[in-house]
This record gives sequence, C-alpha cells and structure tokens, in this order.
Amino acid sequence: MPDLSELRKKIDSIDDQVLKLVSERAAIAREVGHVKEPGSPLYRPEREAMILRRMQAANAGPLSDDAVARIFREVISNCMALEQPLVIAFLGPEGTFSHAAAAKHFGTAPTFEPCPTIDEVFRQVEAGTANYAVVPVVNSTEGFVARTLDLSISSPLKVCAEIDFRVQQNLMSMEPSRDTITRVFSHAQSLAQTAGWLARHLPNADRIAVASNAEAARLASITAGTAAIAGEMAATRYSVPILFRNIEDSPNNTTRFWVLGKQDVAASGRDKTSLILSAPNRPGAVVDLIEPLKRHGVSMTHLESRPSPDRLWEYYFFLDIEGHVSDARVAAALADVKAQSSYFKIVGSYPAAVV
Repeated sequence: MPDLSELRKKIDSIDDQVLKLVSERAAIAREVGHVKEPGSPLYRPEREAMILRRMQAANAGPLSDDAVARIFREVISNCMALEQPLVIAFLGPEGTFSHAAAAKHFGTAPTFEPCPTIDEVFRQVEAGTANYAVVPVVNSTEGFVARTLDLSISSPLKVCAEIDFRVQQNLMSMEPSRDTITRVFSHAQSLAQTAGWLARHLPNADRIAVASNAEAARLASITAGTAAIAGEMAATRYSVPILFRNIEDSPNNTTRFWVLGKQDVAASGRDKTSLILSAPNRPGAVVDLIEPLKRHGVSMTHLESRPSPDRLWEYYFFLDIEGHVSDARVAAALADVKAQSSYFKIVGSYPAAVV
C-alpha cells in the first residue's frame, strides 16, 4: 500500500493537471465570446444543460451526479464572468431559498440582486438593470405562487430555464438547546411545511410568521429565547447555529423556480414549454383546449387555473408540456391549441431542470 506522502503527491500532480485544463477551458471560453455575433446572449441555458447532462452521463463515481453538476456549474459560471459578470435579480433578502436556488443554478460568479417583491424582480429585468430573474413558481406541498403566474400574463419576459430546488428546513438558534426556545420565527409557508415536527418537538413554542426565512434567521440571531426555521444559507449569513437539520414534514419538499430573461432558447434534447391559455365561454371549451395535446401525443405535466384580473368569471390556464416548440409534434399540437383559444401565449420553451 502507498504511504500518505505518496498519495498526497499524486493528488498534487492531479491538481496541477486540473488547474491547467480549467485554465485552457477558460481561455477557449473567452475566445468564444470574441467570435460570437454582436448582441448574442452570454448565457445559453440549452448549451449549459447539455454540458451538465453529458458530464453526469459520463460520471463513473465516486462523486455523485449532483456533485459533478455543482463542480461544472462553478467552472461554467466563472468562465462566463471572464466575458461579462451577470446580474441576477431574486426575491430577497439575502439568504432566502430564492437566493440559494439562484446560486445553485448560476454559480457564485454573478452579482445577485435581492428585491423586496416578485413584482420588483420582474421589473429589474424588464428595465435592463438585471440580466435574469429567478422567481418561485410552485412548491410541491404548498402549490403555485399566484403572483408569479399573474405577472407572467402581461410581462414580456420569457422563461429561459427552470430550477428544481430541494427545500431543506433547519431549526437554528443562539440557544444551546430547544429546551429554552419559546418562540419560532419563519415564513408562513415554512411554518406550514414543518408543522408536524414543531408539534412533536416544540409544542409550547409560539410560531411567528415573518416576511422571509432570512428575516427569521436575523431575528433569531439577536433575540434571546427564539429560533428560526430557514435554509443553510440564512444560517451562514447571520451566523446562527443549526440545532436540527431537515425538519420538513415532507422528505421530498421541492420548489420549482423559473429563470426569466429576454431571449428565446434553443432545444436541448430534454425540454419543457410553458403556456398561458384562455378558453371561450362555451360548453366543453376547456376539453377542446387541451384535446390536441392528447391527439398529437404531447404530455402535459402541470395545469393551473387563475381568475382573470380584469374579466369577471373568466380564467387563465397555465400549462407545462414536455418538449420544445421546435419539435414537429409540439408545434402541430400548439397550432391546434391556439385555434381553440381566446388567449394564447407561449411563456417559454427551455431545458428541463438538471438535478
């Protein structure tokens, strides 16, 4: 068996090779930026998704596919920053799950701009202050985010990518144990997602809803006898020790985010398309609206209805389907859906999330 010093020499040699190859990649990426057509988007979600999927498919271990994706996202992120650092707007403050999801998708190189409302996140990109927006769309236990759906009706922004973010709730406190905790701060959704755990382990503690999980962590950092339920990024941001990890009642609690921008995205080989539709007011209109999807063999993965903000008793339907608008099957189905719709909008055609 080799001794420790020999193994460390091997690691040092490999590290030298890794650095050399990463530097070569960065130089080529910078050259690509010079060759691109003027005005071409720096961020290409379909290209990034294809790279990450290829690396995961080639992964023989011992690193997990998730670890491989994180490593290569960071490489891609820093290579893009050589040409131009991105500005990413998200629902703040810093340390929220939206912030963590944005960092997961874009890596650490961009500038992340916290916004107080989802409306302001949209506005930052519409005005050109930020390059892209990250907004929550749906949580697996709490349902759709109404404001995101409502704004997408009138906004010119397009969905460029999606992020599936596993929500891991943690109890954090400056108190040494849960025995001295009398109040728990968190966002209302997080309190709902951990209600069972709280009932079992902190039945007598008051539950106080605040504007965000990051705000909850901030309050717990300065208020005796309290705790917060939040993500790991918030614990790090406000230096609050985590007492219990992964306390969410549903082990598969996941929030889906949209990445919004101004560009159309090419096909990646595994894509989704998001639509907003409205049906004329006649019997069977909703059935007629989605029947072409079945006829053309297009799978619908989500359906949500929202009342029209300006027309009484009329509704918009938000659909996600599998496939890209450039696929012949999808294009034929959407042409027939459009013919049945009183309102029809393609919000975006984009790569399915790389987990």
